[in-house]
Order: sequence, then structure tokens, then C-alpha cells
Amino acid sequence: MDMAFEGKTSIGMSVFNLSNAIMGSGILGLSYAMSNTGIVLFLILLTCIACLSCYSVHLLLRSAGVVGIRAYEQLGMRAFGHPGKIIAAVVITLHNIGGMSSYLFIVKSELPLVIQAFLGQTSSSGEWFMNGNYLIIIVTLCIILPLALMKHLGYLGYTSGFSLSCMVFFLSAVIYKKFNIACPLEVFGNYSVNAAVSEDTCAAKFFTINQETAYTIPILAFAFVCHPEVLPIYTELSKRMQSIGNISILGMFVMYSFTATFGYLTFYENTEAELLHTYSKVDPLDTLILCVRVAVLVAVALTVPVVLFPIRRALLQLLFPGRPFHWLRHIAIAMILLFVVNLLVILVPNIRDIFGITGGMLHLEALTLPEKKDIYKETFPTQIRLFSPIKSILCTLGFIFMIMSVTFIGLDWMSGEKRNIGGH
Repeated sequence: MDMAFEGKTSIGMSVFNLSNAIMGSGILGLSYAMSNTGIVLFLILLTCIACLSCYSVHLLLRSAGVVGIRAYEQLGMRAFGHPGKIIAAVVITLHNIGGMSSYLFIVKSELPLVIQAFLGQTSSSGEWFMNGNYLIIIVTLCIILPLALMKHLGYLGYTSGFSLSCMVFFLSAVIYKKFNIACPLEVFGNYSVNAAVSEDTCAAKFFTINQETAYTIPILAFAFVCHPEVLPIYTELSKRMQSIGNISILGMFVMYSFTATFGYLTFYENTEAELLHTYSKVDPLDTLILCVRVAVLVAVALTVPVVLFPIRRALLQLLFPGRPFHWLRHIAIAMILLFVVNLLVILVPNIRDIFGITGGMLHLEALTLPEKKDIYKETFPTQIRLFSPIKSILCTLGFIFMIMSVTFIGLDWMSGEKRNIGGH
């Protein structure tokens, strides 16, 4: 059993780390999701998924606490033997590599535009510092790698807190812009709204069902995915992990709700899949939105080290089980992972759909992992009920989210359409 729990990290730092793990680039697509569901339906769906996430974290912590194990790989080992250990490590590695790559893709695409705007240029000059591939390498070496070399995840609580403050600034800007952008929009340049404005253009919808509505389910489903980080954070705590999970999910629920609502009430039916892009269409030279872009880039960059920790822990459990901590292994794995992710982001022009399918399937793992503990009655005590109705519902919803995500992305591939629906 993995009984050497350190319990050195404060509750506040753990809340910051878990909240930062929950918060992803998908927040930029929540207003678009609301525009395709309506305010009430969106809030109902968001509430249901937040509750499901809380409950799945509860099951995960209960199963880990009962048997004295705080590592996914060891839980897999107890339930399925060595194959279970391998599967758990592979699932966490694929899921979090996808998350790290999605964050670096944002840096690759957005940072050159921010630099271009600061220099007052209307188009790329072809200079090396406008090349996104060079920029992600620089950001990785100067910001991400030093943070990824920290010995304990708890140390990243300070950077996670700063990352969250950047997103609070983003939310504040969304609320401020709601009262400073008139509807119908007076747009900039070649982007224009039809001259004939309908009565519904500036009317908020409470319930909406259209062909895009189903695409909002993956956005909301992934909005609270933080399960790979739960046990690594729990390892550095002595108690109260459930409270940390509840506080983090509640905080993100409030932030998601306000961001989606005020963003939607600013642009209504003109809300685009990427909220900042919508603001730029109105005024590409807006200083506040430019600062918000910088804040989002900082938040994304500071999230990558938090996502890297569970991958390294999984690889250490798989390749070096029972070995004491060693700095060489710790540093080497971090450098190899960042090299692979950078290479992936540089070489693959559009990886969104691959990660969408991976995320869709792995979200089922996050929702149903506690269900697997019931396979061995000898391993887990009888007080944990086998296949309770709530756990069965949780498992069913996991399958639904997975099937919907994979199906819709497959339809996109076949039709040649690419909907930018945001991601974690």
C-alpha cells in the first residue's frame, strides 16, 4: 500500500491547484454553448455535470481512502492486477498529454497575434519572434520547465493562484464589456451583421434546441474534468480532500456561470465559439481585450506544469515502482514529456479532433473509475455498495457523453466541417 502520505501542502494551495486543473481553455466556449441551449437549459446542464463531478470525486476518494492507496496505478493493480495498472497509467498519460498539447496550441496560435498587436502591426512581418513554433519552445524553457521541476505539486499552488487571478481578470472584463458594447453590434472592418436586424437578435433565449445544441454537451462535460490531478493532490494532504474538491468545483461553477451568462448577453446570437475572437471582431485594437488575451496566455502556460505532474507520477509508478525519489528521474521525465508535447504541437497542424475523441473516451474513465472497485469483493469492504442506482446512473451518463463526443466529431470529419467548440 502507498501509505507514505506527506500531508505537507496547505488546503489553500491544494484548492488553487485543483481549481487550476479544472479551469481550461473551454471557458472561452461557454458563452457559445449558452447561445445554443438558452440560459436556463445551460445552467441546468452545468449544475448536473458539476454535481456528477463532485460525486465521482467522492467515490474516487472513498475507494482510495478505504484501502489506503492514493495512486491510480495502484488502484488499478488492486482491481485488475498488472494490466489494470498499465491501463490506468496509459489513460492518465494520454489524457494529460492531450491537455498539455491543447494549452500549448493556444500559445502557438495566440501569442504571435498578441506580439503583433503590441508592435502595432496589421500582419505578420515574418520575424522569428512572430513564429508560434519558436514561441512555444521559449515559453516551455523559460516558464513551464522550471515549474515542472518542482519536487512537490503543492509548490505550484502559488502559480496556480496567479493563474486563477488571470482568469478572474478575464471574467471581470467580460462583465465590464457587457455594459459597454451595444446591441446590435457595430462591428469593425469586413466583419458585419446583416443590415436587417431581426427582433430576436438582441433577445436572450431561455430554452433553445438547434443542430448545434448537442455540441454543447462535450464542452460542459469536460468543464469539470480534474480527476487525474485529484489523487496526486490528495497524496500531499493528510485530510479534507473532499472539501477541497467541493470548494474547487463550486468556485469553477460560479465562474463558468458568470462568464457564460455575461458573454452571451453581450453578443446574443452573434456569439462565436471562441469568446475573445468575438470581441476582436468588434474592435481588434481594444486595449482591454489585448490585456485579457495576455492574461489567458499566462493562465494557460501556468496550468501546463500542474497537468504534467500526474503523468510523471504515472510513469514513475509504471516504470520504477517502489523506487525512492531521485532527482535525475524526476528531471528527465519532465524534459522528455515537454519535448514530446512540443514536437506534437509543432508537427501536427490540427490536433483538436484527435484530442476530442481521446477526451471523450477518457472522460468515461474519470466518471466510472470508482465503479471498477466493486469487481473484487475481497479487496474492498462490503460497506461500499455494489452497483448502487447512483453509480449506475453515473456510468450511463459517462457512456452517453463518450458516445456523443465521438459521434459528433466523426460527423465533422465526414462532412468536412470543423466546429471550434472549445476544449478543456
